[in-house]
Amino acid sequence: MKFRSIYFLAFLFCLLSATQIHSDRFTAFKDNDQGQASKVYALKLPEIIDFAGEIVPIEFPDIKERFDKELLVNTYWQSNMLLLLKRANKYFPLIEKILEEEGIPDDFKYLAVIESALENARSPKGAKGFWQIMPNTGREYGLEVNANVDERYHLEKSTRVASSYLLKAKNRLGSWTLAAASYNRGISGISRLLNKQLVDNYYDLLLNNETSRYVFRILAVKEIMSHPDRYGFVFSKEDLYTPIQFREVGLDTAIGNLAAFSKAQKINYKILKTHNKWLIENHLNNKSRKFYEILIPEEGYY
Repeated sequence: MKFRSIYFLAFLFCLLSATQIHSDRFTAFKDNDQGQASKVYALKLPEIIDFAGEIVPIEFPDIKERFDKELLVNTYWQSNMLLLLKRANKYFPLIEKILEEEGIPDDFKYLAVIESALENARSPKGAKGFWQIMPNTGREYGLEVNANVDERYHLEKSTRVASSYLLKAKNRLGSWTLAAASYNRGISGISRLLNKQLVDNYYDLLLNNETSRYVFRILAVKEIMSHPDRYGFVFSKEDLYTPIQFREVGLDTAIGNLAAFSKAQKINYKILKTHNKWLIENHLNNKSRKFYEILIPEEGYY
Protein backbone atom coordinates (compact mmCIF):
# COMPACT_ATOMS: atom_id res chain seq x y z
CA MET A 1 0.00 0.00 0.00
CA LYS A 2 2.89 2.34 0.82
CA PHE A 3 4.38 1.83 -2.64
CA ARG A 4 0.99 2.30 -4.27
CA SER A 5 0.62 5.65 -2.47
CA ILE A 6 4.06 6.75 -3.66
CA TYR A 7 3.25 5.73 -7.25
CA PHE A 8 -0.07 7.55 -7.09
CA LEU A 9 1.54 10.76 -5.80
CA ALA A 10 4.24 10.54 -8.46
CA PHE A 11 1.60 10.03 -11.15
CA LEU A 12 -0.40 13.00 -9.86
CA PHE A 13 2.70 15.21 -9.84
CA CYS A 14 3.54 14.27 -13.44
CA LEU A 15 -0.04 14.88 -14.55
CA LEU A 16 -0.12 18.35 -12.99
CA SER A 17 3.30 19.19 -14.42
CA ALA A 18 2.27 18.09 -17.90
CA THR A 19 -0.89 20.15 -17.68
CA GLN A 20 1.12 23.21 -16.71
CA ILE A 21 3.65 22.69 -19.51
CA HIS A 22 0.88 22.13 -22.04
CA SER A 23 -0.92 25.33 -21.07
CA ASP A 24 2.28 27.36 -21.21
CA ARG A 25 2.76 26.46 -24.86
CA PHE A 26 -0.20 28.58 -25.91
CA THR A 27 0.39 32.27 -25.34
CA ALA A 28 -3.27 33.12 -25.86
CA PHE A 29 -4.01 31.29 -22.61
CA LYS A 30 -0.88 32.20 -20.72
CA ASP A 31 -1.12 34.64 -17.82
CA ASN A 32 1.09 37.68 -17.90
CA ASP A 33 3.04 39.06 -14.94
CA GLN A 34 -0.08 40.71 -13.54
CA GLY A 35 -2.00 37.44 -13.56
CA GLN A 36 -4.22 38.59 -16.42
CA ALA A 37 -4.79 36.63 -19.61
CA SER A 38 -3.00 37.90 -22.73
CA LYS A 39 -5.25 39.80 -25.11
CA VAL A 40 -5.90 39.36 -28.81
CA TYR A 41 -6.97 42.59 -30.46
CA ALA A 42 -9.22 43.35 -33.41
CA LEU A 43 -7.32 45.22 -36.10
CA LYS A 44 -8.09 48.75 -37.21
CA LEU A 45 -8.44 48.66 -40.99
CA PRO A 46 -6.89 51.34 -43.18
CA GLU A 47 -9.43 53.74 -44.65
CA ILE A 48 -7.99 53.58 -48.16
CA ILE A 49 -6.59 50.47 -49.82
CA ASP A 50 -5.33 50.06 -53.35
CA PHE A 51 -3.74 47.41 -55.49
CA ALA A 52 -1.41 48.64 -58.23
CA GLY A 53 -3.08 52.04 -58.00
CA GLU A 54 -6.60 50.58 -58.31
CA ILE A 55 -8.81 51.50 -55.36
CA VAL A 56 -10.37 48.70 -53.31
CA PRO A 57 -14.05 49.43 -52.44
CA ILE A 58 -13.50 48.82 -48.72
CA GLU A 59 -16.69 50.75 -47.88
CA PHE A 60 -18.80 47.73 -48.87
CA PRO A 61 -19.34 45.25 -45.99
CA ASP A 62 -18.52 42.19 -48.10
CA ILE A 63 -15.20 43.66 -49.23
CA LYS A 64 -14.34 44.91 -45.75
CA GLU A 65 -14.98 41.52 -44.15
CA ARG A 66 -12.96 39.61 -46.76
CA PHE A 67 -9.99 41.93 -46.28
CA ASP A 68 -10.35 41.83 -42.49
CA LYS A 69 -10.25 38.03 -42.54
CA GLU A 70 -6.96 37.87 -44.44
CA LEU A 71 -5.45 40.66 -42.37
CA LEU A 72 -6.26 38.79 -39.15
CA VAL A 73 -5.02 35.44 -40.45
CA ASN A 74 -1.70 36.85 -41.62
CA THR A 75 -1.13 39.15 -38.65
CA TYR A 76 -1.69 36.47 -36.03
CA TRP A 77 0.34 33.81 -37.85
CA GLN A 78 3.31 35.67 -36.44
CA SER A 79 6.10 33.19 -37.14
CA ASN A 80 5.20 32.92 -40.81
CA MET A 81 4.91 36.67 -41.32
CA LEU A 82 8.21 37.32 -39.57
CA LEU A 83 9.89 34.83 -41.91
CA LEU A 84 8.31 36.57 -44.90
CA LEU A 85 9.63 39.93 -43.72
CA LYS A 86 13.11 38.48 -43.33
CA ARG A 87 13.09 36.80 -46.75
CA ALA A 88 11.69 39.89 -48.45
CA ASN A 89 14.81 41.85 -47.59
CA LYS A 90 16.84 39.20 -49.41
CA TYR A 91 14.73 38.67 -52.52
CA PHE A 92 12.62 41.80 -53.10
CA PRO A 93 15.47 43.90 -54.56
CA LEU A 94 15.86 41.57 -57.57
CA ILE A 95 12.11 41.02 -57.98
CA GLU A 96 11.40 44.77 -57.79
CA LYS A 97 14.09 45.50 -60.38
CA ILE A 98 12.71 43.00 -62.87
CA LEU A 99 9.08 44.05 -62.37
CA GLU A 100 10.05 47.66 -63.07
CA GLU A 101 11.99 46.67 -66.19
CA GLU A 102 9.00 44.67 -67.46
CA GLY A 103 6.45 47.42 -66.79
CA ILE A 104 4.66 45.56 -63.99
CA PRO A 105 3.44 47.43 -60.85
CA ASP A 106 5.56 46.89 -57.75
CA ASP A 107 2.58 45.47 -55.82
CA PHE A 108 2.91 42.22 -57.76
CA LYS A 109 5.91 41.26 -55.64
CA TYR A 110 3.33 40.38 -52.98
CA LEU A 111 1.75 37.90 -55.38
CA ALA A 112 5.02 35.95 -55.26
CA VAL A 113 4.81 36.07 -51.46
CA ILE A 114 1.41 34.41 -51.29
CA GLU A 115 2.26 31.93 -54.04
CA SER A 116 5.44 30.51 -52.55
CA ALA A 117 6.36 32.35 -49.33
CA LEU A 118 9.48 33.45 -51.28
CA GLU A 119 10.82 29.92 -51.51
CA ASN A 120 11.40 27.56 -54.41
CA ALA A 121 8.23 25.73 -53.51
CA ARG A 122 6.65 22.77 -55.29
CA SER A 123 2.89 22.28 -55.30
CA PRO A 124 1.06 18.92 -55.44
CA LYS A 125 -0.25 19.95 -58.88
CA GLY A 126 3.26 20.41 -60.25
CA ALA A 127 3.71 24.19 -60.04
CA LYS A 128 7.24 25.19 -59.05
CA GLY A 129 9.40 28.10 -58.02
CA PHE A 130 8.77 31.50 -56.47
CA TRP A 131 6.00 32.16 -59.00
CA GLN A 132 4.51 28.64 -58.96
CA ILE A 133 4.58 28.18 -62.72
CA MET A 134 3.07 25.04 -64.25
CA PRO A 135 5.23 23.00 -66.68
CA ASN A 136 3.28 23.80 -69.86
CA THR A 137 3.02 27.49 -68.98
CA GLY A 138 6.76 27.64 -68.41
CA ARG A 139 7.49 26.06 -71.78
CA GLU A 140 4.92 28.30 -73.50
CA TYR A 141 6.77 31.37 -72.23
CA GLY A 142 10.22 30.07 -73.15
CA LEU A 143 11.52 28.36 -70.02
CA GLU A 144 13.43 25.12 -70.29
CA VAL A 145 11.58 22.47 -68.30
CA ASN A 146 12.82 18.89 -68.33
CA ALA A 147 14.43 16.26 -66.10
CA ASN A 148 17.86 17.90 -66.32
CA VAL A 149 17.04 21.64 -66.23
CA ASP A 150 13.98 23.37 -64.78
CA GLU A 151 14.14 27.12 -65.19
CA ARG A 152 10.99 27.65 -63.16
CA TYR A 153 13.48 27.56 -60.27
CA HIS A 154 15.51 30.37 -61.86
CA LEU A 155 14.37 33.50 -60.03
CA GLU A 156 15.23 36.05 -62.71
CA LYS A 157 13.86 34.06 -65.64
CA SER A 158 10.70 32.98 -63.82
CA THR A 159 10.01 36.56 -62.70
CA ARG A 160 10.23 37.71 -66.31
CA VAL A 161 7.85 34.94 -67.37
CA ALA A 162 5.36 35.89 -64.64
CA SER A 163 5.65 39.50 -65.82
CA SER A 164 4.87 38.52 -69.41
CA TYR A 165 1.83 36.58 -68.26
CA LEU A 166 0.56 39.45 -66.10
CA LEU A 167 1.00 42.01 -68.86
CA LYS A 168 -0.95 39.76 -71.24
CA ALA A 169 -3.67 39.31 -68.60
CA LYS A 170 -3.91 43.07 -68.00
CA ASN A 171 -4.31 43.73 -71.74
CA ARG A 172 -6.97 41.04 -72.04
CA LEU A 173 -8.96 41.73 -68.86
CA GLY A 174 -8.55 45.49 -68.46
CA SER A 175 -7.23 45.87 -64.91
CA TRP A 176 -4.28 44.85 -62.78
CA THR A 177 -6.63 43.47 -60.13
CA LEU A 178 -8.24 41.10 -62.62
CA ALA A 179 -4.78 40.19 -63.92
CA ALA A 180 -3.80 39.20 -60.36
CA ALA A 181 -6.97 37.11 -59.98
CA SER A 182 -6.23 35.40 -63.30
CA TYR A 183 -2.90 34.19 -61.93
CA ASN A 184 -5.02 31.90 -59.77
CA ARG A 185 -7.99 31.20 -62.07
CA GLY A 186 -6.53 31.72 -65.54
CA ILE A 187 -7.20 34.48 -68.08
CA SER A 188 -9.91 32.49 -69.87
CA GLY A 189 -11.49 31.46 -66.58
CA ILE A 190 -11.83 35.04 -65.34
CA SER A 191 -12.99 36.24 -68.75
CA ARG A 192 -15.78 33.62 -68.87
CA LEU A 193 -16.98 34.58 -65.40
CA LEU A 194 -17.07 38.29 -66.27
CA ASN A 195 -19.13 37.58 -69.38
CA LYS A 196 -21.44 35.14 -67.62
CA GLN A 197 -22.13 37.41 -64.64
CA LEU A 198 -22.28 40.63 -66.71
CA VAL A 199 -19.80 42.53 -64.52
CA ASP A 200 -16.43 44.12 -65.26
CA ASN A 201 -14.38 43.98 -62.04
CA TYR A 202 -13.04 41.51 -59.53
CA TYR A 203 -14.99 42.80 -56.54
CA ASP A 204 -18.37 42.18 -58.22
CA LEU A 205 -17.59 38.60 -59.22
CA LEU A 206 -19.00 35.54 -57.48
CA LEU A 207 -15.98 33.26 -57.23
CA ASN A 208 -14.87 29.99 -55.73
CA ASN A 209 -13.34 30.22 -52.27
CA GLU A 210 -9.71 30.17 -53.41
CA THR A 211 -9.99 32.90 -56.05
CA SER A 212 -12.34 34.90 -53.84
CA ARG A 213 -9.63 35.07 -51.18
CA TYR A 214 -6.69 35.42 -53.57
CA VAL A 215 -6.50 39.18 -54.13
CA PHE A 216 -7.37 39.87 -50.49
CA ARG A 217 -4.46 37.71 -49.39
CA ILE A 218 -2.19 39.86 -51.57
CA LEU A 219 -3.72 43.03 -50.10
CA ALA A 220 -3.29 41.82 -46.52
CA VAL A 221 0.33 40.81 -47.04
CA LYS A 222 1.03 44.15 -48.73
CA GLU A 223 -0.48 46.05 -45.80
CA ILE A 224 1.42 44.15 -43.11
CA MET A 225 4.75 44.07 -44.92
CA SER A 226 4.49 47.79 -45.73
CA HIS A 227 3.73 48.68 -42.10
CA PRO A 228 5.11 45.86 -39.92
CA ASP A 229 5.37 47.97 -36.77
CA ARG A 230 1.69 48.82 -37.03
CA TYR A 231 0.90 45.12 -36.65
CA GLY A 232 3.32 44.35 -33.84
CA PHE A 233 6.33 43.01 -35.74
CA VAL A 234 9.52 44.17 -34.07
CA PHE A 235 12.94 43.55 -35.61
CA SER A 236 16.16 45.33 -36.50
CA LYS A 237 17.93 45.52 -39.83
CA GLU A 238 20.43 42.96 -38.56
CA ASP A 239 17.61 40.43 -38.10
CA LEU A 240 16.76 40.43 -41.82
CA TYR A 241 18.23 38.07 -44.40
CA THR A 242 20.64 39.80 -46.76
CA PRO A 243 20.97 39.54 -50.55
CA ILE A 244 23.79 37.31 -51.77
CA GLN A 245 26.50 38.77 -53.97
CA PHE A 246 27.28 36.56 -56.98
CA ARG A 247 29.60 36.29 -59.91
CA GLU A 248 28.25 34.64 -63.05
CA VAL A 249 30.02 31.83 -64.87
CA GLY A 250 28.80 31.59 -68.46
CA LEU A 251 29.17 28.46 -70.55
CA ASP A 252 27.73 26.76 -73.61
CA THR A 253 29.04 23.27 -72.95
CA ALA A 254 27.92 20.28 -70.91
CA ILE A 255 29.15 19.68 -67.36
CA GLY A 256 29.79 16.05 -66.63
CA ASN A 257 30.10 16.37 -62.86
CA LEU A 258 28.70 19.35 -60.98
CA ALA A 259 30.55 18.40 -57.80
CA ALA A 260 33.88 18.64 -59.64
CA PHE A 261 32.73 21.88 -61.28
CA SER A 262 31.87 23.27 -57.83
CA LYS A 263 35.29 22.40 -56.48
CA ALA A 264 36.92 24.17 -59.43
CA GLN A 265 34.90 27.28 -58.50
CA LYS A 266 36.17 27.02 -54.88
CA ILE A 267 32.75 26.19 -53.45
CA ASN A 268 31.05 22.89 -52.67
CA TYR A 269 28.24 21.00 -54.38
CA LYS A 270 25.67 22.00 -51.76
CA ILE A 271 26.35 25.71 -52.26
CA LEU A 272 26.21 25.38 -56.05
CA LYS A 273 22.84 23.59 -55.95
CA THR A 274 21.44 25.93 -53.28
CA HIS A 275 21.87 28.94 -55.55
CA ASN A 276 21.17 27.20 -58.86
CA LYS A 277 18.15 25.03 -58.12
CA TRP A 278 17.29 24.94 -61.81
CA LEU A 279 20.14 22.44 -62.18
CA ILE A 280 18.14 19.32 -61.36
CA GLU A 281 20.64 16.49 -61.75
CA ASN A 282 24.31 16.16 -60.81
CA HIS A 283 25.36 17.02 -64.35
CA LEU A 284 24.31 19.45 -67.09
CA ASN A 285 23.36 18.14 -70.53
CA ASN A 286 23.91 20.59 -73.34
CA LYS A 287 23.86 19.00 -76.79
CA SER A 288 22.33 22.17 -78.26
CA ARG A 289 25.20 24.33 -76.94
CA LYS A 290 22.77 26.62 -75.15
CA PHE A 291 24.36 29.43 -73.16
CA TYR A 292 23.81 29.15 -69.40
CA GLU A 293 24.89 31.40 -66.55
CA ILE A 294 25.65 29.71 -63.24
CA LEU A 295 25.66 31.80 -60.07
CA ILE A 296 28.70 31.48 -57.82
CA PRO A 297 28.51 33.29 -54.44
CA GLU A 298 31.31 35.75 -53.81
CA GLU A 299 33.78 34.85 -51.09
CA GLY A 300 32.28 35.41 -47.67
CA TYR A 301 28.77 34.43 -48.78
CA TYR A 302 27.30 30.97 -48.65
